[in-house]
Amino acid sequence: MLSQRIGQQSFQRTLRSLRASHIAGTQVQVPITLGSIYLKRNIETHRIKSSESYEILVAQRKKRPTSPHLTIYRPQITWYLSALNRITGCLISGGFYTFGAAYLVSSLLGWHMNSAFLATAFGALPLALKLGIKTLVALPFTFHSINGVRHLVWDMGKAFTNKAVIRTGWMVVGLSISSALALVALV
Repeated sequence: MLSQRIGQQSFQRTLRSLRASHIAGTQVQVPITLGSIYLKRNIETHRIKSSESYEILVAQRKKRPTSPHLTIYRPQITWYLSALNRITGCLISGGFYTFGAAYLVSSLLGWHMNSAFLATAFGALPLALKLGIKTLVALPFTFHSINGVRHLVWDMGKAFTNKAVIRTGWMVVGLSISSALALVALV
């Protein structure tokens, strides 16, 4: 747009100088408004109802191309670990906040949440339920912790190639499961 204006202005200046000069003894009559021809827009507007505008919008949306869905891509370990890292972070922090809030209001509501009572209540549970609860607590904790170390390594600029990211991803999975099982096996 700017180059068009510059060109029109220089052309109009040239025409002004030609208008004042004589070519072959006669004066040249050139309109100065020649540039306005290029700026004229041939468009029309019509008043339409809001219901008609919505119908036009729906028709335009039908002609739009659709973006590819995630199902066309091959799933990678980085997807799963990224989602699991966020989910485990929410679960761990939500669990700590819930337990902390319950501990704070327990004396007001008459609940017994001191350490001795919690240890006695947990000890009275069946072995399978104890192992299940320990696994549900240990696995997200170990995964989130080990994956957090992986992210700290990335922040230092190391192990950030595609092969290293995949390799460290599988290492996180293996270390998380083995360390969670070790924590569950502890008495």
